[in-house]
This record gives sequence, structure tokens and C-alpha cells, in this order.
Amino acid sequence: MDPLLQISGLRTAFPGENGGELAVVDGVDLSLARGQTIGIVGESGSGKSMLSLSVMGLVPPPGRIAAGEIRFDGQELTRLPRPAMRALRGRRIAMIFQEPMTSLNPAHTIGAQIIEAIAAHERATAPDALRRRAIAALERVRIPDPARRIDDYPHQLSGGQRQRVMIAMALSCNPDLLIADEPTTALDVTVQAEILTLLKTLQRETGMAMMLISHDLGVVTDMADTVAVMYAGQVVERAPAATLFTMAEHPYTLGLIASAPRGGAARERLLAIEGSVPAPSAMPAGCRFHPRCALAEPACIAAAPAMRAFGPEQAARCRRAPIESIAA
Repeated sequence: MDPLLQISGLRTAFPGENGGELAVVDGVDLSLARGQTIGIVGESGSGKSMLSLSVMGLVPPPGRIAAGEIRFDGQELTRLPRPAMRALRGRRIAMIFQEPMTSLNPAHTIGAQIIEAIAAHERATAPDALRRRAIAALERVRIPDPARRIDDYPHQLSGGQRQRVMIAMALSCNPDLLIADEPTTALDVTVQAEILTLLKTLQRETGMAMMLISHDLGVVTDMADTVAVMYAGQVVERAPAATLFTMAEHPYTLGLIASAPRGGAARERLLAIEGSVPAPSAMPAGCRFHPRCALAEPACIAAAPAMRAFGPEQAARCRRAPIESIAA
């Protein structure tokens, strides 16, 4: 079966100095099957959110998709006219952002905002029917007493309830693909678990595919079927979730795993990856991770590594792979 989403050689860039361009997403290849979840992980500045905005056709100007293809259900999106992309966005591809208070309009009730999302794609629907749809959407995401809360304003809801409203809006037209960009970052641990459980339940009920963007490896482990690790605009490792966290092959992935806290290991000292993700204007030569890599050698500087396959479903962008331990 063909994948629902197929990204090939995607390059998203912004104008640089002297007429050049700075790529913030650079040569990304990914695929996502119907009903499956792919997790996108990496530090801030790795290009995760810009990848999602590229899929949605929402790259902020003067940025643009400079190369590559994004095929959704067989349709090439990068060359789709704007009216056609607007019709697709929200109806078949929807997105949840990480901070609901910046996405919800404080001057309008949550019901009005859900109704607006539905009416944008179903203009002939009667007002009473739209209100019933909005109440049903709130009920679907487990908002208590939705017939009453539909007339509340965003400030009258808790952070977890606002995120549920955002999920209700995103799913109001039953999309085939949901992009969730750090959907639980602003929430406490208990509410985070509730939201993630809700997303998994809704995915089972609807059969939608999901792209989950997160810096939290634990979240990705629990939610994703496949994981893509991004660094400096590139995918540096791709593997099934269970394989990635037991048999990682890229030093960056190993560093992320080593720096993640583990349950029951409160006294254990966490390792840190020294340095930071390079800016698009200051990409190092060769392997982009080599300035921070404990295993770097002169050959890593001389040439940029290509993705190398390690079995049918795993690949890593490292000339030293396979690697058993970054500390070895």
C-alpha cells in the first residue's frame, strides 16, 4: 500500500546574504502510512517545526520550499495552487500547536472558533447543525458538560482543557493526517499523560495518521511506530521506535537517549551533549554533528555522510555506524 504521506528530498530555505539561501530543512526523506504515527525528535533549532509547516503549506515568508516533493495521498503539495491547499488544510491535514493560548482567539468563544473551522470547509451546513457538530467535537475530546462549555472563552478553561479544544478543532473535519507540534510542552506531567492518552484513543477511533513532534524521547517511545531524529535540518537517524531506543546507530541519538532521565534512577548523573545546534548560517563542513561528537575523526570533517541502511527499516547518517555506545 502506498504511504499516505511521502516526503522526498525536501529543502525549505530562507534568503541569506549575497543572494544565497539558508536551508532550515535540508534534504529530508520521510514516509508515513495510514493509521500510523511517526515521531520527529531533536533539539530546538533542528528543523522539526519547519518540517511540519512545510507539510501544511505554512512556511512563513520570505521562506519557501526550494526543492523536493511532499506527496499526500498521491497528490503533490508543493506545486498545489493556494486555493486547493487551503481546501486541503484543516479538512484532510490538520495541526495542533504547542501553546493553545496563542492559537485560540481570546475575544471569541471556543464554540465560535470550532464552528468557524467546520464552516470553512462545509459552508452549506445550517447554523444549528454547526453548533451540534461543535458540541459533539467537545464531547469527543472529553470536555465536561460540552453543551454549556461551548459558550466559554479560552481564559475560562484550564491549560489542559484549552489543549483539548485545539484537538477538537483539529479533528472537527475528520482529517486523515494530524500534525501535533509539541502538543504537551506547556502542560504539567499529569495533564500531559491525559492528552497523550486522548490522542492515542482518538487515533484508534478515527484511523488517522499522526506526525508527532517532540523533544521528549519518552513521549515518542510511547506514541510512535517510527521515529525520525533531526539535527541541523537533516534526518540523521530513522527507525522503528522500539529499535531506535535499544539499537540506536547515530552518536546524536545516543546522546539524546543518555541525556534523558529514567524512572527509578534519580541519583544517576545525566549525560549532556556539549555545545548547541548550529545556525543555518554557520553549518560546519562535513558531518553537521562532528563539532559535538565524541567519536568524530578527520574524515567526518572532510565529507558529509550519506544515510546508510541497517536493515529494511533503519538508517543513520554516520560513517562510524553501527555504534554500540557513545561512551565506548
